[in-house]
Amino acid sequence: MTRRVLPYRVPSEDVVTAEPWLLVVEDDGVPMPEALPDWDYQMDLHLRRTVSVDLDRARSQSGLPADAALTLAVVWTATGSNLSGPAEHARLAESGLVTAEFDIVLRGADLGGLLVLDTALVLAERRPDARPSSPRRAGSVLWSDREELRLQGDAPQFPMAVIDFSLTSFPDDAAWHLQITGGFESATMGSLLLLVNERNTVTATAFENAGRPRPVDRIVLSAVYADAARIMVEHALTNEDFTEDSDFPEGSLGATLVSLFDRLFPGQPITDIRLRRRQSPALFASDLQAAVKIFEVS
Repeated sequence: MTRRVLPYRVPSEDVVTAEPWLLVVEDDGVPMPEALPDWDYQMDLHLRRTVSVDLDRARSQSGLPADAALTLAVVWTATGSNLSGPAEHARLAESGLVTAEFDIVLRGADLGGLLVLDTALVLAERRPDARPSSPRRAGSVLWSDREELRLQGDAPQFPMAVIDFSLTSFPDDAAWHLQITGGFESATMGSLLLLVNERNTVTATAFENAGRPRPVDRIVLSAVYADAARIMVEHALTNEDFTEDSDFPEGSLGATLVSLFDRLFPGQPITDIRLRRRQSPALFASDLQAAVKIFEVS
């Protein structure tokens, strides 16, 4: 195990006892898994964690005075949205063994990709009188750990909204509609929007249960993701400018589509895929159905 070397003294790892993160679903806390393959952007994440700190040892081993204020802080980062921010913090000015309870809710619209949760014990205030070997700047890290949760599996992920299709130009009885706007250079988060018809209770309920889906919900979600992948693939192939040699910015719609092709058609040139679709659209539809592994639910 590697340990970061800092230019000041830090306490031993055992001065902090951090319980694993819990994912809260319907008020029940379960150990946070490595991945949530059925997650979507409408699903907020409710997380809890308990962290205990031996403040006396943390201060003495860092060369800090007994009255030095410390802070436990949690910061989140989401690679899919390229967003990050503070989740919660607790100021620790007491002595002895103290326990902090973290209870945070992260908006699904802000997340995506890999969710990284960093927990750190830091110096709360600048200590101009600190010894040369002791931390002195506010925010100096005395202890930290990191846990990760993958929110995107092989299924395409994008923002979504549940609306009443009878109030739109979409057919009243359609279950969903994937909206694609902007060019390949546009940001994915602003180019894709999955609209779910609230009048179709089977589909709307499946997305409501995405955190803990029933067998029927998994089948519905599989059908939606398969259809979304088909629409995205066809959208890309209809534009001759979309090739494997295209250089799209990171986080753009074009980069997302290239990534989707790499997962569905590994090692196959986009020009060959486009030609196959033109020459035999029915066979290509079956190829795509197999690639997205429709209805392969666990």
